Amino acid sequence: MNNRLPDFIRVTSALFMARSKEFYRDRGTLIWAFIFPVCIIAAIGFAFSSDEQGIFRTGVVNPAGDLSQAAKYLAAPWVKRIEYPDRGQALDRMRYHQLDLLLDGSEPGVYWINDLSVQSRTAEKLLLADTGGTMERRTVSGRRVRYVDWVIPGVLGMNIMFGSLFGIGYIIVRYRKNGVLKRLQVTPVTRLQFVTAQVLSRLVIMLASAAAVYIGCDLFLDFVMLGSYLDLFLITTLGSFSMIALALIVACRTASEELANGLLNLLTFPMMLLSEVWFSMDEAPPWLTVLSDCLPLTHMVQGARAIMIEGAGLGAISRHVWILGFMSIVFLVVAATLFRWNER
Repeated sequence: MNNRLPDFIRVTSALFMARSKEFYRDRGTLIWAFIFPVCIIAAIGFAFSSDEQGIFRTGVVNPAGDLSQAAKYLAAPWVKRIEYPDRGQALDRMRYHQLDLLLDGSEPGVYWINDLSVQSRTAEKLLLADTGGTMERRTVSGRRVRYVDWVIPGVLGMNIMFGSLFGIGYIIVRYRKNGVLKRLQVTPVTRLQFVTAQVLSRLVIMLASAAAVYIGCDLFLDFVMLGSYLDLFLITTLGSFSMIALALIVACRTASEELANGLLNLLTFPMMLLSEVWFSMDEAPPWLTVLSDCLPLTHMVQGARAIMIEGAGLGAISRHVWILGFMSIVFLVVAATLFRWNER
């Protein structure tokens, strides 16, 4: 009994080291993990570095209220109208220069602008020209959040998603197809030891690669980081763990690499499109927002983004933390229940 824990740690450590060495000896995988996200972030940084915008983004709260004074302005072809469920969320968007002007149907005759934004002041002039200057001005202030600042949590999250899902799901399926798992089955190695080593190895690799990419790109692009690095590490760890656990479900019995590839793509593409990696879901229909909320990448990206550009603490992102923790437990239980050395 007393030797079980040391034996478990010894065997798991050996498997952990073997899997980690397999990763860094594969040059193609290593380049993909480190170079690919750097190239994407650099391209975004240069492509979206211009301040020019071709349309005025106007937020509307309580659209059923009285917006008659601003009706002409809202109908203009150069105005893009975006509705928000509450004023606080819309004002946050304005602080980060993601909105140029805000109207609230519950307070007719009042508008909000960001007094540090040239785009916002231009939208104000158009509004006052259409209303005869009769509306009351209110202001908010905030540092401009560039698109590259907004998108960096999504790009790093996407890289972690691909590395976690394919690095666990595809590799274990390959082990099963090549007979590696069958050989391990006749050794003293238990399923728990094997799975623990795979999870820990992939988790360390993903966190290390994400940290290296973040630090390297930050030296050149100077990202906005208002929150705690410890909080950012926590939400990244939870997000990575949940997606590794999700990959285990795919790999628990699958023996076909083609089937595993299809299943993993079925998971990655919805997350890449619906988890706010590249664009906000503010304008999405409610049912799509609900679907997005069921994806682990959504909560990791939203939590990391809140920490970085809003300075949010753990209390403010507690919903994302609890959901990721719950998802991780559910995925692990399902994977542990279904896992087999062979496909049967």
